[in-house]
Amino acid sequence: MNQKIPEPAGIPSEEEVAAERERLQYQQRYRQTLRTTVYALIVVAAVAVLIATMFLPVLQVSGTSMEPTLEDGDVIVLVKSGDFDTGDLVGFYYQNKLLLKRVIAGPGDIVDIDEEGNVYVNDELLDEPYVTEKSLGETDLTYPYQVPESRYFVMGDNRATSIDSRSSAIGCVEVDQIVGKVILRIWPLNQLSLIH
Repeated sequence: MNQKIPEPAGIPSEEEVAAERERLQYQQRYRQTLRTTVYALIVVAAVAVLIATMFLPVLQVSGTSMEPTLEDGDVIVLVKSGDFDTGDLVGFYYQNKLLLKRVIAGPGDIVDIDEEGNVYVNDELLDEPYVTEKSLGETDLTYPYQVPESRYFVMGDNRATSIDSRSSAIGCVEVDQIVGKVILRIWPLNQLSLIH
């Protein structure tokens, strides 16, 4: 008489215990994977923010002083730098705002602007293909003007409307005010390009 003794009600079979153990292990692996993924995403986001803040600030252009090179609403990337050449586009702080202008002359250079808006640096006429309409603009300086040490003379590309180093309201920009050089336009996407 080989009769199978029925198991008491409420006690799971070995198969049911094994299935429940497998389900719990799967649930534990899922939670661990989810937790690891979330932590990794937080670290990646923190590193991206740190890089963007420390080395590659991203900002949106507001205003028309850099037209036609940069339009209102463009999104650009700057790179932190301490070395600036004539023609570089730079972002700098002025009264808690970040302004964008083009470097025209460096420390010790002599700037002269004639009535037609032609710009001379150290008696040489600047070649400015980025300017579509030359203008003397708003200025209260006496030319020729010598750029003070550790400062840069900057101007917007839209010379008729830009308020820049030609006005003593802004003046020449100190090196420590400069955030960095504009290197890339990333928005709008159809105008994605390196900026010079």
